[in-house]
Amino acid sequence: MEPRFKLALGVGIVVAATSVMAYVGASASWDYYVTVAECAARAGPLAGQRVRVSGGIEPGSLRIAADRSQARFRLQDGASTLNVVCRGPLPDNLTENAEVVVAGRLKADGQLCGDQVLTRCASKYESQRSEEGP
Repeated sequence: MEPRFKLALGVGIVVAATSVMAYVGASASWDYYVTVAECAARAGPLAGQRVRVSGGIEPGSLRIAADRSQARFRLQDGASTLNVVCRGPLPDNLTENAEVVVAGRLKADGQLCGDQVLTRCASKYESQRSEEGP
């Protein structure tokens, strides 16, 4: 084999492998981002697809398994609600009234089977004032 051909073949293999790895890595983050209201309005077309849904946990609906491997709650956004079942690691700050983003698959019955829960940080932080001075 000619050295130029070997070089071209090697470069081609490296480029192909890099392209495949980039596609596989990026496709995991291509979830469709919707609100609870959009999810309720388009439950049929979104069924079976991966989505990320943003909303607040409805007060009184949060149920966490003793081993923290599963949580059930209703996600709310104004007047719309969505039943959610999450399996997998849960954030320590998952509480009632928390603002969350849940990633998972939407079932035909409108329930979201989540595999990732992210809690949103408070938008305003206040520092504690020292009694000794500013």
